[in-house]
Amino acid sequence: MTVPFNLGVRAHDFNHCPLPELIGKLRAHGFPAIQFALHKSFPESVTELCALSPGAAAYYGDAFRQAGIKIAVLGCYVNIIDPDPSKRTQALNEFKTHLRLARDFGASLVGTETGSVGDGYTEDNFTEEAFGQVVESVKAMVAEAERFGVTVGIEAGVNHPLYSAKLVRRLLDEVASGNLQIILDVANLMTPENYLQQEQIVAEALELLGNRIAVLHLKDFTIQDGRIEIVPAGQGLMNFAPLLSYMKYKRPHIQGLLESTPEEGLRDSAQFLRSLYNEL
Repeated sequence: MTVPFNLGVRAHDFNHCPLPELIGKLRAHGFPAIQFALHKSFPESVTELCALSPGAAAYYGDAFRQAGIKIAVLGCYVNIIDPDPSKRTQALNEFKTHLRLARDFGASLVGTETGSVGDGYTEDNFTEEAFGQVVESVKAMVAEAERFGVTVGIEAGVNHPLYSAKLVRRLLDEVASGNLQIILDVANLMTPENYLQQEQIVAEALELLGNRIAVLHLKDFTIQDGRIEIVPAGQGLMNFAPLLSYMKYKRPHIQGLLESTPEEGLRDSAQFLRSLYNEL
């Protein structure tokens, strides 16, 4: 029997709409799983992230569960290495709130990137000190995740202290816990200088991270004026075949989530990926 393609989407890539309408769109597109960031999809329900209640989590979690839609990633993208200690503490507390409420949402994994030690892009992110700050914050997050029986999902990116698969592997080795897993978005590892070597980059990531990859983000890119530009999946330079082959034959039923594809392009992008998956 062919393993079905477990393709989902970020909920906030749909245009803002009421919850019943969002659920209807997800079902119409055939997406069984989502990445859900409450403050992005329904900001009116979030006065502040630390103020989220079990009731709010259950309200949304129950609605998706009854519709047969799984929250694969509960999104809480905060700067866990903010150079301002008070802001960093607030970010960690916001993430811990999501860990505590994950089960009420019906999720088992809470995801974030590392953030930056500066305001936006800075080469200070590429230092041993910055990596050490990531380790310190992730250890605190994972300790909280272990208390509640849920998982921290960390996502790498070229402008962050985790800018390569090797550094992600090092993080996994230094934070020795099964409650730390990886959200792999290989488009986040592409640069105008290395994108022609994407085959090797993808192969290295899959080999080094292996079964510590919990979810894949499926995102496409092109090069415009010497910069990486994100485009709908299937319209750029990303070779998705190795990722989909990994999903189909190495990690059956693992969830892949379309990311940064506007609502207007979701149907074509999903059809492109589903066709490619079936051909492999």
